[in-house]
Amino acid sequence: MASDLTTTRHPVVTAIIWMSGALISFSVMAIAARELSAELSTFQILAFRSMIGLLIVSALLSRSGWQQLRTDHLGLHAMRNAVHFTGQFCWFYAIAFIPLAAVFAMEFTVPIWTALFAAILLGERITLPRVLAILIGLSGVLVMLRPGLAVIHPAALVALASAVAYGMTHTLTKKLSGRDTALALLFYMMLMQLPLGLIPALFSWTTPSQALWPWLVIVGITGLTAHYCIVRAMAVADATIVVPMDFMRLPLIALVGFLLYGERLDLFLLLGAGLIIAGNLVNVFSEKRRSRS
Repeated sequence: MASDLTTTRHPVVTAIIWMSGALISFSVMAIAARELSAELSTFQILAFRSMIGLLIVSALLSRSGWQQLRTDHLGLHAMRNAVHFTGQFCWFYAIAFIPLAAVFAMEFTVPIWTALFAAILLGERITLPRVLAILIGLSGVLVMLRPGLAVIHPAALVALASAVAYGMTHTLTKKLSGRDTALALLFYMMLMQLPLGLIPALFSWTTPSQALWPWLVIVGITGLTAHYCIVRAMAVADATIVVPMDFMRLPLIALVGFLLYGERLDLFLLLGAGLIIAGNLVNVFSEKRRSRS
């Protein structure tokens, strides 16, 4: 059905459909995380997410072949998953304490940190447009945090730490992507992160109530579908089309936060988010021009 979709529709329309799936997945995952945080610890949420994700990926591997799990890079997988787990922990923790839109806005700084880590670890060049994009994005972070003008909520710094960790994760993923399959990366991610969440969770375990189980399943599924939809969108359309669509996450989650939790947007959040988005667009369009030349 997916192949029919990509062949019978215009690529941009197909990309919009896939990105709509990603936007819905991210938003629903944030709602599920907020609901679960009322009863469960962040470690417990991550443990259940890894359990459910491991079951789903294992089912996919049973059809496509377990042999693709052979790897000579277990150390690199372990490093990637330790950093990614840190990023996930910070993201889920921040969701419980600050407006959803603030967490998503901080997440838009991920390309900034990815560019910095890629230059350090992969030897990629930092061009003038990339420097400009980084400076604009960081100025957006400062506007949102307002150091010296307002009391910074600790969870806002945790959300920023999540973005830094995700930037490092993307760099390590790029290092692994040419060596192991996507399913192998997902399998080792779930397998290695399961004990990282489960062992600390056991010290303060709370048995989930019956009402929480649907939210736990949703967290496990949306974590996979969001990234799958983005990959499919990137496969049929240029990044210059897909990335601006991803920025729709911010107004969408702001609307969700307002309707479900009464969260209101302030001017500094809007200005800071606008600067971060502008920085990302500078980078996207400069890379597009460079690839053409």
